Amino acid sequence: MSEQPPQAPSFVSLFGAPPTERHSAPGRVNLMGEHTDYNDGYVLPSVIPQRTQVELRRRGDAEVHAFSAALDFEEDRGAGAVHKYVLGDEQRGRGWLDYVQGVTQAVQRHGHRLSGFDLRVESTVPVGSGLSSSAALEISLLRALRAAFQLPLSDVELARLGQRAENDLVGAPVGILDQMASSLGGPGEALLLDTRTLAFERLPLPGSSELVVIHSGISHDHAKGDYRTRRAECEQAAALLGVAKLRDVPLGDLARTQGLPPPLDRRARHVLTENARVLEAAAALRSGDSAALGELFYASHRSMQRDFEVSLAEIDLLVELAAHEPAILGARLTGGGFGGSVVMLGRTGEARQAAERIAAAYAERSGRTPVILLPPAAS
Repeated sequence: MSEQPPQAPSFVSLFGAPPTERHSAPGRVNLMGEHTDYNDGYVLPSVIPQRTQVELRRRGDAEVHAFSAALDFEEDRGAGAVHKYVLGDEQRGRGWLDYVQGVTQAVQRHGHRLSGFDLRVESTVPVGSGLSSSAALEISLLRALRAAFQLPLSDVELARLGQRAENDLVGAPVGILDQMASSLGGPGEALLLDTRTLAFERLPLPGSSELVVIHSGISHDHAKGDYRTRRAECEQAAALLGVAKLRDVPLGDLARTQGLPPPLDRRARHVLTENARVLEAAAALRSGDSAALGELFYASHRSMQRDFEVSLAEIDLLVELAAHEPAILGARLTGGGFGGSVVMLGRTGEARQAAERIAAAYAERSGRTPVILLPPAAS
């Protein structure tokens, strides 16, 4: 009989007492609206079953002791490391702990008092998958802090603080899409969000179709250079067009982007047309038109591939393979790009088998190891 692998230590074994708070938050898949959020545009995310859970207990000092079952536990040694820092002395450069430090820094800068706490994190949201593992951590931790310290914070304010944590301490210039989706989204629905006003509408997903999400096996990092470059290019394009944000250029003025120097003309064209696609996708959801929604998926991917240039050959291969599957109505890169996952719209009852065929063909042609995250395998 083979030995069972060692389990990550429990909260009690790590810290000597049970947690007082247990909270979780989901990852998200973005159905439409990529790189539009930091341009004050529209987005259309949906939450996924994979979640991050935190356990927390207040301490009597100013220290934070944190442990990640996924990232700190060494299965071969059956051991784990607990990270420590002092509130008010948050410093960048400590890996996943930066997201925790970013949250505590943001909460305190917002005028709320914290004491130290013990923290254990467990997650099924794959890191670097384009499914917002960072926002799931931020929102789950913020929910725990709100409860433990009785902080008067709304769900929207939690999202703002999560975004601030990434922008300021982590150094990732992300918009608010991920945190709003994780904080406000619910299963079986999409969240149409205006990132300028934060007005939102919940739209049910059509029952005739289901989402497929396949991780390419290539991780990405929003704190690295490519994402920053695209954001800077959008800011340059907006300045040359004489607007505060690209959101302020109506689609009817798309021709104005042709006067921009390359590649700014293509970057602006993507943002303007992607904003329009989000609103069209919302209309398709309202009418239950899965075929129209699938076509918008493909159009969005072409724009990210050609105009915004955030796709990779492996991501394009997944989309190409999806296009040859009759059970798949549409496919596109989801997330910031340069790796991550592809989201597809499949026919209900047929999507999982199609995903397995796509993943097998992708593995053979790319040499990568894909992971089907949605829909779940039949039990």
